[in-house]
Amino acid sequence: MKSTLDVVAIKSDFPIFDVPMRGGKRLVFLDSGATSQKPIQVMDAERNFYSTQNAAVHRGSYYLAEIASEAYEGARESVAKFLQVKSEEIIFTKSATESLNLLAVSFERSSGRLGIKAGDEIVVSELEHHANLLPWQQLAKRTGAVLKWFEMNADGSLDLSRIDEVITSKCKVVAVTHQSNVLGSAPDIAPIIAAAHVVGAIFVLDGCQSVPHQPVDIKGLDIDFLTFSGHKALGPTGIGVLWGRSELLEQMEPFLYGGSMIETVTMTNATWAPSPKRFEAGVPNMAQAVGLAAALDYLSAVGLSNIHSWEMQLTEYALKGLQEIDGVSVVGPQGLANRGGVISFVIDKLHPHDVGQVMDQYGVAVRTGHHCAWPLIRKLGLTGTTRASFYLYNDLADVDVLLESVLGARDYFRKR
Repeated sequence: MKSTLDVVAIKSDFPIFDVPMRGGKRLVFLDSGATSQKPIQVMDAERNFYSTQNAAVHRGSYYLAEIASEAYEGARESVAKFLQVKSEEIIFTKSATESLNLLAVSFERSSGRLGIKAGDEIVVSELEHHANLLPWQQLAKRTGAVLKWFEMNADGSLDLSRIDEVITSKCKVVAVTHQSNVLGSAPDIAPIIAAAHVVGAIFVLDGCQSVPHQPVDIKGLDIDFLTFSGHKALGPTGIGVLWGRSELLEQMEPFLYGGSMIETVTMTNATWAPSPKRFEAGVPNMAQAVGLAAALDYLSAVGLSNIHSWEMQLTEYALKGLQEIDGVSVVGPQGLANRGGVISFVIDKLHPHDVGQVMDQYGVAVRTGHHCAWPLIRKLGLTGTTRASFYLYNDLADVDVLLESVLGARDYFRKR
């Protein structure tokens, strides 16, 4: 199998791969679904900001503040270019979790099409990460709205057979993941988006597991909002992105109040600045935004189509190897159709945490447990899974060590 990427060259940009793991093993990092590693280019961008540009953006008229503001707004332009949208539609948050909470709180405070009130319906799915479930669940509790959801099929797809019963004329918001962080399954969102728009509902796409790994055509999808986290896209922690249609953003009430998001203020009243400023109260995560821009530039240079193609080759190789190991069961999609580079599996009679600890002895870093998706795990009748997630810096040798460590974990506990 020939790589579509120069993984050796890519790996050399990530200093962490030179750090020895337990017992001197090399790092086999297969937990990019939780957070990605960072190339030196991202670290340099952050360091350069603090070294040469550091000042509170949009606050000062002196030279340093001007270049800091230019760097910050330049980062917004970079994100907009990456997503192929308008820069004024890009809002910086601290994470995708904050972005989704921003939407939920803003919709509660807003009126008209965006306002949520008692009797309205909000639709999610059983595939959702807690970050795209709890904000809507709690919004429904606060307002008296009704939370509904699409159920999950055994293969990780969504059951759309009753779509007209799930999305009715009372529906105001539909929020669905682009790819499951647990199973890697990519639900068929086109009919869900179409059904949402037929009844005038807003469609929110959780792109945390898709945007860093493959091209996402926002205009072609015809969605209303999208969010992703910088730290899953080679970028720093503490920076997230919320994209929204400009006409909708202008109808929304702010999420946080404070400096920089106002137009006028008196002791008894205030008016809000246009988007995106109205949603960026306080001094923002400036260096992190600059670092994110560097990360997205890195991904663009490698090519998202190339990254996705390589991840699918790794996934195919890993699936075949795991399916050949006696006692191991892959959870979710068994093939490459409608999935990304995330694989969850279980080993007969073994707790995922025990499996992960043995795999760590081989230098393999995987996620174990419920993956912040308890309803999904409960639906599967499991206590948790072991999850391997691939990215551009992984290669076939990493998958070989993964398979070796799975065998090692199985055999270690069989002998006990």
